[in-house]
Amino acid sequence: MGSRVLSLRLDDELLERIRQHAAKRGMSVQDYVVRTLVREDFDERFQSSVDATERLGGWGDTATEAADGSPAAHG
Repeated sequence: MGSRVLSLRLDDELLERIRQHAAKRGMSVQDYVVRTLVREDFDERFQSSVDATERLGGWGDTATEAADGSPAAHG
């Protein structure tokens, strides 16, 4: 997989917070930002899959049953 350069303009406060988050994890700012974007992209794609599954009829009856076979409580 190739890579490209993305240039961002950030205000000083946001960049400092990002630096602090990265430092807590022993990461560079670049690695922290990339990891955060990858995680967000995964979450978005996963949620889209869940939504599509629900539109197609959901997970079936098993999603509404408790472990003992009785109907699960919905709160």
